[in-house]
Amino acid sequence: MNLFQTPDFARDMKRGEEPAVDALLDQAFANTAESRLVGKLRKSRAIAGETVLPMDGQIIGYYALSYMVKPKGWLCLAPVAIHPDVQNRGYGKRMLGVLTEWARLTKTPVVVLGEPNFYQRAGFSSDYAKNMTSPYPIKNTLIAGVDHAPKQSLAYPAAFQS
Repeated sequence: MNLFQTPDFARDMKRGEEPAVDALLDQAFANTAESRLVGKLRKSRAIAGETVLPMDGQIIGYYALSYMVKPKGWLCLAPVAIHPDVQNRGYGKRMLGVLTEWARLTKTPVVVLGEPNFYQRAGFSSDYAKNMTSPYPIKNTLIAGVDHAPKQSLAYPAAFQS
């Protein structure tokens, strides 16, 4: 990859780009667990949207939004990936910054499970997630698109349990 190349604008994934996204996920996570998760989410029609970040004819960034089982109308973010050759350049933070601004403007709650320091820099709040119950650790649960700490019980799509 050209070190001086910059990415294009993030956009919706196009039909036919699934193999490139799967390859990115496998490289970014050094295993196939995340690409298998995305496959299950796609098959179960739980995905609300998939966003890619193209650069130099390749997909270097990706995230998926899925419909939460509960609460209705909420979304969950997973997975998020940036190609290993261009990590630590702020591309992931910028992609997620646009997402968290969209969530704020549309008042659409988006939940993520992950490293709090990274996701907080992108606009997610762990403080607003403190009153929620989840099958996953609350200390690693963050939310965007809300302006308070809702008391909610989270239920994720079935693909996350298998």
